Amino acid sequence: MSKELKQFQEKAVQRILNYSKDFLEDNKKGSIVLKSPTGSGKTFMMSQIIYRLATEYDFKNETFCFLWVSIGKGELHVQSYKSLKKTFNGYPDTYLIEREFTGGRDSIKKNEVVVLNWEKLRSKDKKTGDWKNTLMKDKETYNFIDVINTTKENGLKIILIIDESHYSAKTERSLELINEIINPDITIEMSATPVLQGANNHEVESNKAIDEELIKKEIIINENIDLVDDEFDSETLILESAFRKQQELKEAYKKEGVDINPLVLVQLPNSEEGENKREAVESFLQNKGISTDNRNLAVWLSDEKIHNESVYLIPNQSNVDFLIFKQAIDTGWDCPRASILVRFRETKSLPFEIQTIGRILRMPEAKHYGNEALNKGYIFTNLKSIDVKKEEYNPNIIKSLSSKRNDIYAPLKLKSYYKHRISYNDITLSFHDIFENVFCEYFNLEKGKYEFFINNKKKISEKIDIENLNNEDEIILNERIETSIIDELPHIEGKTYSAKLSEGDKEAFFERIFKDELGGFAQARSLDIMKSSFCKTFKKYMNIDLYDNGMVYLESLAINNKDVISQLLNKAVEKYKPIKLKQDEEKANSQDNWIDDWEIPLTRNFNTNTHESFDCKQSLYTPCYLQDTRSNPEKAFEKFLEDKESHIKWWWKNGDEHMKENFGIKYLKDNKKTSTFQPDYIVLFDNNKLGIFDTKSAGFQEDDTKEKAEALQQYIKDENSKGKNLFGGIIIKEGDHLRINTKDEYNKYNIKPNDWQYLKDVI
Repeated sequence: MSKELKQFQEKAVQRILNYSKDFLEDNKKGSIVLKSPTGSGKTFMMSQIIYRLATEYDFKNETFCFLWVSIGKGELHVQSYKSLKKTFNGYPDTYLIEREFTGGRDSIKKNEVVVLNWEKLRSKDKKTGDWKNTLMKDKETYNFIDVINTTKENGLKIILIIDESHYSAKTERSLELINEIINPDITIEMSATPVLQGANNHEVESNKAIDEELIKKEIIINENIDLVDDEFDSETLILESAFRKQQELKEAYKKEGVDINPLVLVQLPNSEEGENKREAVESFLQNKGISTDNRNLAVWLSDEKIHNESVYLIPNQSNVDFLIFKQAIDTGWDCPRASILVRFRETKSLPFEIQTIGRILRMPEAKHYGNEALNKGYIFTNLKSIDVKKEEYNPNIIKSLSSKRNDIYAPLKLKSYYKHRISYNDITLSFHDIFENVFCEYFNLEKGKYEFFINNKKKISEKIDIENLNNEDEIILNERIETSIIDELPHIEGKTYSAKLSEGDKEAFFERIFKDELGGFAQARSLDIMKSSFCKTFKKYMNIDLYDNGMVYLESLAINNKDVISQLLNKAVEKYKPIKLKQDEEKANSQDNWIDDWEIPLTRNFNTNTHESFDCKQSLYTPCYLQDTRSNPEKAFEKFLEDKESHIKWWWKNGDEHMKENFGIKYLKDNKKTSTFQPDYIVLFDNNKLGIFDTKSAGFQEDDTKEKAEALQQYIKDENSKGKNLFGGIIIKEGDHLRINTKDEYNKYNIKPNDWQYLKDVI
């Protein structure tokens, strides 16, 4: 605990300690809020609070432990754990729950600090309402809730610390977890923007962190880029400016007599443009003698990490000059020597995030210097303005849940209809003619008359600019941000500077015009057709040679006249949609595709965003993953099957997607369009009869249910004539009862109720 607190930090620590003491002495539960600005050392202050509570205070022999919860993003909870371990230097004992409580340990001990991942706590089984056991695996002796309960039974009070609470604690489920499961004696939340406001608050004023020389005085955006070589494009301009600034700061530190190597953070676009931008950055740096080979360049990407180890990257004397990243270090990463941030614009412009700016706020030695240049942070960006956004953390990262077919399964050899993908939702060559029609109509040209190029150009120039195509980039210049207000800033703009658009950005902007007007069509198969239609049409009517500089000219024309070109593309796509639909229908009706020996797939993957695990003993798949958004008839039918355990061998829920893996039956929609009906369930009964069922709500008004129901009965009749043992039909829920219709001629329930038998009488 050798590091000393600044005066404002000591005041905050004492205030939180006093609040905690009052709660403990009065044997009352309560919450405390530490609101402290970005870069002010919240984690260090909280570590001091824990240490003093554990070592200096005796509240009537009260014993307590600490739960420290951090968001799962970027393994922040692991970073918090390492930071606390280093600060405490042996006491109090600090553990990651997934490492310490996996060998049968059933409780937390006095003064121990247990660090855990918030996202692994907050998952809940939507069917049972129980909290899931995702933090500690089922095979382990105890789960998290067991540990909490045993800790309380042993007489320990729990002090809950919520790190970055603006991410972790604001949802209804999070509040329920805090209040009902953990039920701490004291809750301490810390954030620059806290959400659990209460009476026991302590707010650190932003200027205190500046006055105590813990963070920089201000951030300057694009300082003096107008004085750099005006031959540079905007991309090279900001990289060159950042490089020169880093060299300037290096010399300034030397003159101050300190050994500090200022770090430049280069944030790549998080989109598909990122890889191209990375190549440009690495090429630029290579020419400056900076590369991963000589360890002057580090990379911190989700799938690639080079020279980013904290023992190598963080120290003030590190050889790493530049660090390339995307979003991996925006929260919870602390490298005080970081002084410069390079941020590239995305064609779909994303705002700066407050935590990203926070990476260059800290002072490397927690003090200001005589040279004011060292007391500032620097941003170089090709943005015209900046929207400073407090990031919303989304824990619902798409992951694959795998389920496997049980061994009880025997081959079914069912005949299944699969409608081959006759359309890839793509724009095809027929779009060319439509775009040309729209083009000629807009510019008042006669279609096919493109030999009189001078006349055509004159008409076109009346509506768009075809000559003054400069492709300049307006970027913010010499804008200053006071760090005392950085957590509250919504928007930054000011004086701008014009620079040439880089070739990479020019291509990206050109493509973005077309991507924005796809109208729902698949990008991979449609984008090239749209661009080709644009280029070929302008080539025809303006006599442009695409093999010389014509393509470069057309890119500039599109960018400089984006509004008009977007309008033409949008109109052409809307005219194309009904034509494409008709083409697909004609193609579909001309094809007939059956799989003669279809089987239920051995495995299936499910999305965590849409599916939950359910305890279904008769499910063919283990684990049983189902959508919680299933209809009430579906849920009722599944319960019916589970209750009929002695009468069925297994049941299987069909998929919703039109894929070969799902079971399908051919039917004619509106008696003319060939379509695929995918019944909801397949059930194998104890007498080896196979049931095929589809569920609907009573009084439903689905227009094509009659066609589906009659197609199902015809399918059952045809297959039984070949030796199968099938039956099935449409099932509805009527009050607490399920009814089934197995008639060859289908009538809705409210028309002929006698057609609907009670399911319990049939199965």
